[in-house]
Amino acid sequence: MIFRTAATTAALAIVLAVLGAVTGPQWDPVPVSEHLEPETSDTTIGGQPPGGADAVGTYDVRETDVTVRLDGTSVGGVLREPVDAPGDRSGVVFVHGAGTGLATEAFVDVATDLASAGVVTLVPDKRLDTYTTRHRDYEAMARDYAHSVDLLRARPGVDPDAVGLYGESEGTWIVPVMAADDPGVAFSVLVSAPVVPPRQQAAFAVDSYLRNTDVPHGVFRAIPRAVGMAIPGGGFEYADFDVEPFLERLTQPVLVVYGTADPSMPVEQGAQQILDATADQPGAGTTVRFYDGANHGIKVGDVLVPDFPRDVAAWAESLPGSADAPPQVAGARPNQQYLAGPVPTPRWFGNGDLFVALVLVAVGLIVVGPVIRLVTSLVSRLRRVVGRRPRPSGLAPGFRGPLTGLGVGALATIVGLVVYLVAVARLALDYEKDAWVVQGGWVVVRLAGLATLVAAALLINRWAEVRSAREGFAGSLPAEGPRERGAAVRVAEGVTTHLMLWSVLTGATILLVVLAYWGVYQLGI
Repeated sequence: MIFRTAATTAALAIVLAVLGAVTGPQWDPVPVSEHLEPETSDTTIGGQPPGGADAVGTYDVRETDVTVRLDGTSVGGVLREPVDAPGDRSGVVFVHGAGTGLATEAFVDVATDLASAGVVTLVPDKRLDTYTTRHRDYEAMARDYAHSVDLLRARPGVDPDAVGLYGESEGTWIVPVMAADDPGVAFSVLVSAPVVPPRQQAAFAVDSYLRNTDVPHGVFRAIPRAVGMAIPGGGFEYADFDVEPFLERLTQPVLVVYGTADPSMPVEQGAQQILDATADQPGAGTTVRFYDGANHGIKVGDVLVPDFPRDVAAWAESLPGSADAPPQVAGARPNQQYLAGPVPTPRWFGNGDLFVALVLVAVGLIVVGPVIRLVTSLVSRLRRVVGRRPRPSGLAPGFRGPLTGLGVGALATIVGLVVYLVAVARLALDYEKDAWVVQGGWVVVRLAGLATLVAAALLINRWAEVRSAREGFAGSLPAEGPRERGAAVRVAEGVTTHLMLWSVLTGATILLVVLAYWGVYQLGI
């Protein structure tokens, strides 16, 4: 009995492992083979502050709240100006990343430092009435931010021909659109730029975070199957936005900035793509700087790297000469391990709405079947109370335990998988490690999945025994003898019992396929 159960369990595991492998894409990112080598570790332009550029802290900074009028609405903003700075100064408009929105809370350090070096800065609020998690239009956002450029150009003390753009993270998908559409933009500063489309950047970031968290190899299968899926509920069209055509149209100097401790961005690949895209564009000289140990916001811990605002201010104030000043690539040596690339679309579960509906249907079947059976049992008891004979119903001996184990096990494993993935995601986003959660949690999920297969194996074997017994019993009866006693070896008796049986079996089978798809039954670790 034990050997038979083990053999059946192993057979089911192999079938599900194969099914999980063929139902969706694998994840095999390409390693970086050619690294971008900085010419020097010194990030200053030309190895020394360019002539004529003021140092950070030269001027006091005056802050003024402003209103930026957009098409159909308006947003607030914070203008920072160097007090008593001579002549008309260069200016820069800041474009928000995904994590910021209010001018009073974003870019405070760098905008203030730049203003203290003589650059007039304007941080507008992000327009949020057209910006949601599901729906973002980067070209429309570029048109909104263009109103801030117009406001800064018209400001007294600002050279309208020296107003540029500063974008961070998501904002670097917007800045090239603005600069390509408005040749009058003087320059662009791209900080922590993904460059690749959002879907590719998301997959790259997840891969990087998971590698740091030391997840088992099998968990990586979830990356293309989650990121490549059409998100349930629709939207997210911006996930495939390609900024490359706009980069290729740039005719202004570009400063590209990354921190070497930013795991979410393809720092070498992004810099190289911008260098390649602007290489043949007249006037679009590109300068690249890497800051050692700096994170996504070019900070070490919570402190802005001091050399960063110094270099940005010196570069902007010394244009056009600084656009081509050597070294072109400088700073700390980056170490991107894998390339960000296209994310394959799942073959079976590429439609997120269909996937969620399938799981909900499966859970509903597992829950509803026993509920119907419970109600029927209560009705049967009432019939006995009133003296009426209840209709025959029930499962054959040896079925109730395995069927319950199958249904409960499938539900418990799917819930455990969701809890595990959420826990790993939290660790990954915090860039932390916890072997008990990452390794231990995966073992627990897979053991729960294996226990569910044991219940399925017991059910299958018991079903085969009942079927054999029934066939043997029927064959032993006389040719014209009564066959009513065959009911004694039927798997299920009664309509509601059959309904419960097939409801749980169908729901559990669907969940087993889903679990196989997400790697719970894959062979190896």
